[in-house]
Amino acid sequence: MQVPNHVPLATTTRGGHAELVHVGSIAVVDSAGKLIAGIGDPESLNFTRSSLKPLQALALVEGGGVERFGFDSQQLALMCASHNGEAIHVATAARTLAAIGASEADLQCGCHAPYYFQSSDTKALAGVRWSALCHNCSGKHSGFLALARLCDQPLGSYLDSDAPAQTAVRRAVQRFAPGVALPMGIDGCSAPNYALPLTRLAQAFALLATGSTPELGALAYAMRRHPDLVSGAGRVDLALMQTAPGDWVSKVGADGVQAIGIASQGVGIAIRVADGNARALHAVTVEVLRQLGLLDDPGATPLAPFARPQVKNYRGTVTGRVEMLFKLPAIQH
Repeated sequence: MQVPNHVPLATTTRGGHAELVHVGSIAVVDSAGKLIAGIGDPESLNFTRSSLKPLQALALVEGGGVERFGFDSQQLALMCASHNGEAIHVATAARTLAAIGASEADLQCGCHAPYYFQSSDTKALAGVRWSALCHNCSGKHSGFLALARLCDQPLGSYLDSDAPAQTAVRRAVQRFAPGVALPMGIDGCSAPNYALPLTRLAQAFALLATGSTPELGALAYAMRRHPDLVSGAGRVDLALMQTAPGDWVSKVGADGVQAIGIASQGVGIAIRVADGNARALHAVTVEVLRQLGLLDDPGATPLAPFARPQVKNYRGTVTGRVEMLFKLPAIQH
């Protein structure tokens, strides 16, 4: 097992003293894959988690699934989403299933309380069994089911890694990391997930943002047009894409992963905070954009809540905040 050579990126303080130290790595690359700036271990393999979703949806788009099933940009955006389980998210996933002759019962992502409660700091109703359509990955899984239908594969095997649908997904992902063995693991939603070098994940988002192929362009268009479907109220991907509408395309991943493509600059950014702390990840993401000169005043943008946030206890008392520990160096060639 190879452990990445991560470095300290941020600290969460208490009483003005460092309490938690969040280590990680950052890669900033151009669309050709050249490392422009980085820190830590930019070539380290990291499981991509939900940041992979646009690349996982690519196999369906390249296979002609949009045309066959008549999917619109809302449905494509939800296939790339880690959504809040809001009414529009649930309805869009249900519409995708209906288009392919499937139902909620075919989803194998499991169930959890909608992320909306967490992002809005409200309590979920006790004792409610939530529909699988509320799962943050129901859009991705609906897309996988559509891909299985496109491959004439039984719907019940749509997550099997060696069956046609997931084989097509792996092939699509592999193109962004030629020569990499693509370690596979099972994600929180039971789908196969792959580890990529941060540089390759960053390059994939540079290519996504610039629409280097018509299929990538269609996915980027859907995500930018419907950032509320990619995440939802109070979520970081919505805030990022609202901050630079029509330019940035963004996807967070569980346990400390963030990927962003910047079309106007032709660059991609991949960030890993190794302890998986989402609060630290979001603050580091804002700071990376600031240090790259892409963000002048985070406080004047939708990203304000995510930049160096205060930490409060259950009484609302401020106990500390997230502070940055890194300066992103340019890579000399």
